[in-house]
Amino acid sequence: MLATPVYIICSASPQVGKTLIARLLSEFLLLKNGAVLSFDINLKEPSLLDYLPSITETADVTDTYGKMQLVDRLILNDGVAKVIDLGFHAFDEFFKMCGEIGFLSEAIRHNVVPIILFVADVDRVSARAHEMLRRQVPKQILITVHNEFFVRGELFEAMNRGPVVRFAALPVFLNNYICRLGLSFTGYLRHEKDTSTELHQWIRRNYTIFRDIELSVIPQWSC
Repeated sequence: MLATPVYIICSASPQVGKTLIARLLSEFLLLKNGAVLSFDINLKEPSLLDYLPSITETADVTDTYGKMQLVDRLILNDGVAKVIDLGFHAFDEFFKMCGEIGFLSEAIRHNVVPIILFVADVDRVSARAHEMLRRQVPKQILITVHNEFFVRGELFEAMNRGPVVRFAALPVFLNNYICRLGLSFTGYLRHEKDTSTELHQWIRRNYTIFRDIELSVIPQWSC
């Protein structure tokens, strides 16, 4: 029986394209599986709830009740992939909670696989957060995301010691276009007849990245 994946899209830094990655992943999973449940843990815009309101719920990790409500949903092996868009303000509290309750062990016991997509930056805050995650979680489920539109330089050497995926930078006018509310990446693929356009190729390439992550990680943890 394949495990149910829980994708945690996170960063310790603002303005690195985290919600964009969560949007892409949510739409990919919806296209592939026909269902996905996303959670928005953000205080400020852009918010995943604004982009994908039909498949997104808000969640709160500032109090015990909110944490338990969220965890109960995440450890449910119901075959519906989950996506968490974790705002940088909640990064420390969320992973502190994971450590305190043994979330990783509890999830695996229920045949649920957390997959952490850490959207990197090149500052010390990001480096320290990545190091904390490397100490806390198995390297197979910690994947560093290099969003080349926001981070133009090389990542810290330590970040390249585990799996790294790279999202290519789009031209500024296309990046502004995909930030519009109401834009669907899957809808664009279906309705744009010219498959050679830069945006068409970019979306397909990123969907392929998510497919490869799923194929490489989930079977290792499934019962």
